[in-house]
Amino acid sequence: MIKLIATDMDGSFLRDDMTYDEAQFALLYQQLQLRGVRFVIASGNQYFQLKSFFKDYPEMIYLAENGAYIRDADHVYALNAFQPDAIQTILTKIQTIPDLKLLVCGAKSAYTLATTDPEHVAQMRHYYHHLAVVESYDQLDDDIMKFAITCPPERTTAIVTELRELLTGIAEPTSSGHGDIDIIQPGMNKAAGLAQLGQVLGINLADMAAFGDGGNDLEMLREVGCGVAMANAQPAVTAVANATTGTNQEQGVLQWIKHWLEA
Repeated sequence: MIKLIATDMDGSFLRDDMTYDEAQFALLYQQLQLRGVRFVIASGNQYFQLKSFFKDYPEMIYLAENGAYIRDADHVYALNAFQPDAIQTILTKIQTIPDLKLLVCGAKSAYTLATTDPEHVAQMRHYYHHLAVVESYDQLDDDIMKFAITCPPERTTAIVTELRELLTGIAEPTSSGHGDIDIIQPGMNKAAGLAQLGQVLGINLADMAAFGDGGNDLEMLREVGCGVAMANAQPAVTAVANATTGTNQEQGVLQWIKHWLEA
């Protein structure tokens, strides 16, 4: 019995132009509420960016930063931050790899250095509505939950492998492909975030469905009762899923929910 539906955003719930069928979603959301089914967002993205898509739904719960930061408009359910000494070690090791652009992601804001390519900073503001440019990472007064790296796309897999070796026991690299790599806390992924939220709401992972397309959705799709891969998902994601749906462009998440409600 599905009591909670969680969805990734980029490549899953959102079309490529970062829109979704708001009219159809409003109808389906209302039907889910009538049945007592929670709908939550599980994304690697920043909370402030995610909530901008759902201004009409103040009660929406977000698992932001790959599950490290769980909250709605009024209440923080969980905040899982790196220890200060781990942050320094990670920064030192990341900076040994050339050609990386870096954001340090906290609860209040994301941060990048003044030396970062301004074009990249402008592009990142689409995904990080709170993004501060700083002279140094030394004095950040924030809970740091994630490091977001942009690298040459063709080197993504190789850099993930290199980071995995450099950061063993301290942090884990995860990638949604296309030159984007998130460095997260060991064991802190979307599945762990859903388990934490489930404890608060009294819902087991077995009673959840989840949608995803990328490497940072693997654990979530594997551990919920019904993991659904988008038609545009990476092969590894499709391999662990219980079901598939249409592409993000076809609004596959909404398609699946509609058919499930009708059934």
